[in-house]
Amino acid sequence: MDTLRSIPLFLLAALAEIGGAWLVWQGVREHKGLLWIGAGVVLLGLYGFVATLQPDANFGRILAAYGGVFVAGSLLWGMVVDGFRPDRWDVAGSLVCLVGVALIMYAPRNLA
Repeated sequence: MDTLRSIPLFLLAALAEIGGAWLVWQGVREHKGLLWIGAGVVLLGLYGFVATLQPDANFGRILAAYGGVFVAGSLLWGMVVDGFRPDRWDVAGSLVCLVGVALIMYAPRNLA
């Protein structure tokens, strides 16, 4: 049950953080202005809130696992939104990160 709840939350958090960072990037680097930057800041704040909804109560575990989701999501965002084409090392690194997410979040605990 917790897995079914946590995966959509990781995806929502990825959209909020990556989308927010992208909007700030567009506002600053592409000179699109303060409206884009402000929207990005709002989404980044939403990301912080979404992370608190995870069923696991360990802040460090959630943020560490989210790091792997962020890596894979950022490459995917770049492909969809910016036309970025990852090479095999990008893909391999992303898969390693997602395996790390699975180990951190979903490995059996307290098997002693």
